[in-house]
Amino acid sequence: MDRRYRSSRRKGSDDTPEIVVQVDSPQDFASAQAFLTEGEIFYCEPIEWGSNYSFAVALRRAEEQRLAIYKPRRGEVPLWDFPDGTLYKREYASYLVTQALGWQFIPPTVLREGPHGVGTVQWYIDHEPRNDLEALAQTNRSELARIALFDIFSNNADRKSGHTLRGRDGKLWGIDHGLTFNVDAKLRTVIWEFCGDSIPEDALGEMRGLLDDTKRRGALTNELRELLDRAEVTTFFTRFERLSRAGTFPNLDPYRNVPRGWW
Repeated sequence: MDRRYRSSRRKGSDDTPEIVVQVDSPQDFASAQAFLTEGEIFYCEPIEWGSNYSFAVALRRAEEQRLAIYKPRRGEVPLWDFPDGTLYKREYASYLVTQALGWQFIPPTVLREGPHGVGTVQWYIDHEPRNDLEALAQTNRSELARIALFDIFSNNADRKSGHTLRGRDGKLWGIDHGLTFNVDAKLRTVIWEFCGDSIPEDALGEMRGLLDDTKRRGALTNELRELLDRAEVTTFFTRFERLSRAGTFPNLDPYRNVPRGWW
């Protein structure tokens, strides 16, 4: 599927550039990562919402042109409870964790240089305009359960409804994972459908499989230590193991576990 993308910088101008990009969902994550890494960023447009600076970028490699989301380190607003300049690393660490589990709900993501310095570049997902979490719990329950589990063990402090997208092909995706892996309890989420439920057997098996696979767990540990503080990596695995042993979703606090401004 192609999309025509027109710059908003010079509205009404006849010479406003029009870019045609492909926006279909990734079929092969390794190939998608290679494209994001190797593709030339030939157009960069600010996204006019969000607390941090982010950009829609067009990339091309040979005859292929695609849209992606670029979040540079330099665009991060300082926070009192997260170290400065680390959100892009947490985005990428989140992607690595889900890949290690085989949970492909975070779009292909890479770290690379862009027009405004180093940051993440993530595959753009063409999605339905509105999300109804109750409906998603019926149509995409297993995918939503994995996103909820990820938020718990990654200590995601910002799971708003707009951070869960249903692609045009029906697949569920999760985005915006910069506020993760804090050593202090920070979980804030709008996904409450699973409180107190047993973790689905297939998802639980995948979690325990990662813990039991010494080689895979060691590789993930080394990758995370390149991105996060050592204490954050240790705390992450502690949460992950605790949740795997418990086998149930925790009950959440209606005051502490709701994201700020989540509507």
